[in-house]
Amino acid sequence: MSFDVHVPGSVRPSEVVNQEIRALVTACGGWLYGETRDRYERLVAEWTVAVARERMLGDVVKAA
Repeated sequence: MSFDVHVPGSVRPSEVVNQEIRALVTACGGWLYGETRDRYERLVAEWTVAVARERMLGDVVKAA
């Protein structure tokens, strides 16, 4: 799967998306099923785009 990092519109910083991913996984005790899994996969895709954009701009923040 490839992502277009030139999509117009606002892209949240990878750090913000990473925090949301961590909160989601923590909230469900690490078990990702159904809608939770779907949300996780969307967030990971969003994080991937954000990281690619930040790398392109030279603005990468390392995830913990």
